[in-house]
Amino acid sequence: MRKIQVQGVHHITIIGADRQTSIDFWEGVLGMPFIFDQPNLDDPNEGHLYFDPGDGRLITIFTNEERKPDSTPVPEAAGSLHHLALNVSQATFWQVAARLDARGVAHSGPVDRGFMDSIYFRDPLGLRLELASYRFEPPEGCRHADVMIEAHKIRVARGHHHIDREHLADAIELLVERSQNSLSGDRSARKGY
Repeated sequence: MRKIQVQGVHHITIIGADRQTSIDFWEGVLGMPFIFDQPNLDDPNEGHLYFDPGDGRLITIFTNEERKPDSTPVPEAAGSLHHLALNVSQATFWQVAARLDARGVAHSGPVDRGFMDSIYFRDPLGLRLELASYRFEPPEGCRHADVMIEAHKIRVARGHHHIDREHLADAIELLVERSQNSLSGDRSARKGY
């Protein structure tokens, strides 16, 4: 047997209500450009709206004018989606609570996740969303996942409960040392002044 190697999320499709609710929320609240519109090719009674979440991937929504928004929380059961996490910059993250408050949207407030900041709220159809913001930028040529795996190894070796800023900083230093050459024979820390 051999693996089926995936290379990222292609798109996520959500069952929506009417067309305008989807446009108002995904573009009007979350700023995702509405980039493509066609019928649902599997159900002629539905529309299929496409939004760009900012990384060129897609969030798509099946719409039906017969369905009305229902903000009842989406059930949480085995096999169900718990939440959809979307990336935002730190600059945007610290504006989220006030911008949700201005709309009267209930939210968790900022949540400290050690390696990132999060805020949770529900969309007009009861789907829990997370806006997440990493507290670090990976070194050139590395991905966030590269930093996370190294930070995890450091955290486990030190017997700490969860990844925090110290682990991230040490992981970044390690990755830079591994991936970027230096003419110095000794790259250890020094007083320097």
